[in-house]
Amino acid sequence: MYDVKLISDTAADGVRKTSFQTCDFVCSTQIDIETEGDIVRSVRYTGGCNGNTQGVAKLCEGRPVAEVIALLDGIDCNGRGTSCPDQLARALKKL
Repeated sequence: MYDVKLISDTAADGVRKTSFQTCDFVCSTQIDIETEGDIVRSVRYTGGCNGNTQGVAKLCEGRPVAEVIALLDGIDCNGRGTSCPDQLARALKKL
């Protein structure tokens, strides 16, 4: 119900680029993630509250995937059962 859907997954020179479609309960529609090993290199949201999603993305850069998941997993937006940060955690769990 709240799960993300993998759109694409490529890797080159040790950098993995994945894109996920978010669920219908959040304002963002897509999350693009770059990882190198277990480190989040970049996150880009399509849609959503621009300032908030940019802030979440910037705070994730350079952190281990497991740490980002622990920080964002389960964050709820106005009783929706998920949020843009939670959708990122769900996407990272699929890596």
